[in-house]
Amino acid sequence: MLSLNKIFSKLRNKHKRSDTDKQTASSSAAPLIIQRPDHTISRKQISPHALKVLYGLKDAGYEAYLVGGCVRDLLLGHEPKDFDVATDASPEQIHKLFRKSRLIGRRFKLVHVGFGKNIIEVATFRAPPEAEQHVDEQGKITRDNVFGTLEQDAWRRDFTINALYYNIRDFSLIDYTGGIADLEQGKIRLIGDVETRYREDPVRMLRALRFVGKLGLVLDEETERWIPKLADLLKAIPAARLFDESLKLYLSGNAAVTHELLCHYNVFPQLFPQTDAVLHTEQDHFPRTLLIKALENTDQRIDDDKPVTPAFLFAALLWEPVRQRWQDYIANKIPNIPALQRACAEVIAEQIKNVAVPKRFTLVTRDIWVLQTRLEQRSGKRAFRVLEHPKFRAAYDFLLLRAESGEPVTELTQWWTDFQVASEQERLTMVNSLADSSVKPKPRRRRRRKPAAKSE
Repeated sequence: MLSLNKIFSKLRNKHKRSDTDKQTASSSAAPLIIQRPDHTISRKQISPHALKVLYGLKDAGYEAYLVGGCVRDLLLGHEPKDFDVATDASPEQIHKLFRKSRLIGRRFKLVHVGFGKNIIEVATFRAPPEAEQHVDEQGKITRDNVFGTLEQDAWRRDFTINALYYNIRDFSLIDYTGGIADLEQGKIRLIGDVETRYREDPVRMLRALRFVGKLGLVLDEETERWIPKLADLLKAIPAARLFDESLKLYLSGNAAVTHELLCHYNVFPQLFPQTDAVLHTEQDHFPRTLLIKALENTDQRIDDDKPVTPAFLFAALLWEPVRQRWQDYIANKIPNIPALQRACAEVIAEQIKNVAVPKRFTLVTRDIWVLQTRLEQRSGKRAFRVLEHPKFRAAYDFLLLRAESGEPVTELTQWWTDFQVASEQERLTMVNSLADSSVKPKPRRRRRRKPAAKSE
């Protein structure tokens, strides 16, 4: 927040807006322009690839601005994950200007400019939808392919803190919507009428909660009030889009906090209804404990710059519905492994109706689950075969998670922990000792006495 403190120490008296002014501000209001000496964003902090795009557009005679989350994060002292560019050039003009670029999008065309594995997304200024036919009966935008001006582009963005522009021509910041003031106050506020903006795109509710978890800011009163009221609008969002949003929610390094927010604002049931139902009816503490521990572990791995897989995340999110169905099928005399396989298939089939987890992840998730019962079968060569399974480590980590959460698998977990580090001879001994302990000694048969010979 050092950069914000510096800005406001110089501009507080010069550009002060009341809360009433911000709520009633219109698109005709003059923007707040912060010149380079009055802010701390430096080109040294900006991706060199983004600078090449900005200067390429500028040198070709177009307007060019950094916009959105990258400007917000720089002002907050964070390192931006992505750098997005806005311009008055059309998508076709942008595409022609940069050789390694491609046009993407249907509802609104964007340009991705490639620099090896790095992508800079460039968007043409957009205007708000002009005709009623661009919005469906629920208020959701169905067509948004209208170009506009910088000012229109600012007012059609979702949150004030994402509507800040860095001008490459003079290195100034441009703020039409009061985003700088909201950053200073630690607020996340939707631009315009809150109900209308949520209805236009219900995913904005997910973005609002993600920013709370990620940035440590608080929701503006109106921005907060409508989320639980309109959360069920998320059911109309394509399941594939909600998968992408779920990854952003849970794999951004703040999963545990974000999950609590999703539950608090009645959003989690719209994404994972099966899990929500069993977590609220289950009396044992370990289902919720397992999920929270999994999310905390995920956050820690991200903090440590270690890889994380969505498959493990979804294994944790959906484990309790699977476990309960599995136990129900066993109670109905279905054998152990077929019961678990059936439970896995049914839970995944229902889940992808809400969040369309791709098959490349669900296959790994099922392996993690099914291996839980195979980890119990250690006799003969089975333990050695399981140890060589490509998903053994993920399954073992999940078993550890179950043990830490209170499931009665502590002894099994310790056995596999020892088995992994044991020598080949020690492993054979461990497996043989299992076989010996499982074999009950046969009762000694009493020899039948021969009847005594009859005397003549």
